[in-house]
Amino acid sequence: MRDAEPAIYLDYNATAPVRPEAAAAVAAALAEPGNPSSVHGYGRAARGRLEESRAKVAALVGAAPSDVVFTSGGSEANALALLGAGRARILVSAIEHDSVLATVSALGEDGAERLPVDGNGVVRLEALEAALARDPRPTLVSIMRANNETGVLQPVAEAAMLAHAHGALIHTDAIQAAGKMALDLMELGVDYLSLSAHKIGGPQGVGALVLRAGASLAAQHLGGGQERGRRAGTENGPGIAGFGAAAQVAAKGLADFAHLAALRDRLESELVAHGAVVYGNAVPRLANTSAIAMPGVASETQIMAFDLAGIAVSAGAACSSGKVRPSHVLRAAGASEAEAACAIRVSLGWTTKDSDVERLIEAWDALRARTRSRAA
Repeated sequence: MRDAEPAIYLDYNATAPVRPEAAAAVAAALAEPGNPSSVHGYGRAARGRLEESRAKVAALVGAAPSDVVFTSGGSEANALALLGAGRARILVSAIEHDSVLATVSALGEDGAERLPVDGNGVVRLEALEAALARDPRPTLVSIMRANNETGVLQPVAEAAMLAHAHGALIHTDAIQAAGKMALDLMELGVDYLSLSAHKIGGPQGVGALVLRAGASLAAQHLGGGQERGRRAGTENGPGIAGFGAAAQVAAKGLADFAHLAALRDRLESELVAHGAVVYGNAVPRLANTSAIAMPGVASETQIMAFDLAGIAVSAGAACSSGKVRPSHVLRAAGASEAEAACAIRVSLGWTTKDSDVERLIEAWDALRARTRSRAA
């Protein structure tokens, strides 16, 4: 890294920098004692802070506050929906987050089925419809709203109509979509929707599962009656306060993503002109996300080189204990293992500047030149 230049963070899909409003809310909540389940004044004040934050999170997705269940994060929210819906069979897309795929894998082949995607990484609705018609058992469908690696948007509303027409329920992992595009629980038509605070500038370690009014949910954490009996355990008051603050700020900043789309498109245009391959750019995507490959150069090599240049990017999901492995998302969309092993993810956010993209283009070109000279 050149000393004169500050480090650049382009890994928002892994975790966004904490927004000042969220940090202030966490600090204020930490300064106050009180368990939200206690009936004395301190407890009632803690309950008030909790419910105020619940309303802010609900507003981000057009839901009622009473239908928000706070969890320890997005992974738990996903698992709570998959297991708590109480369905005999689960259908998931092949590009879901590991927290979904690992949960359904534990159910065995008889209890879960993966749905294929097309070459753009969009779930095949005809495969969903066929799977729903093939087996009459009570079914839950789980399809993410936006892919965490490519940003590709999924036809969740259409899938919801198919699911309900066959008597199935549907869950969407909206963790990457939240704060980057408008979300409305009723418009999507889903029964369960997962969120995570740290993807929108809140603290890590807190998330939520949002329910359609009246949707059933069996608690997976047992004990007290917190979260209306749907998730036992004392709520993370400071974390939830930060989540609420971040949700409120994110909802107001949705229009800013048009600028990020222009930056992302400029980045891709420059790199493609120098041999890069972009995945998912033929279909609607999140404005901030680019899955891009440098053919012949391993993802891990790229990440280390960019890190040395003071630029943080990643390879796929950031939930694999620091391991870099070929993307299952790109493989499902038809990329070879060798192609997938050369892809990185660049994700922009609320602190990203035009000069950050310029630096990445410069570093990418420099790495490409070095690798070509060694191969010559």
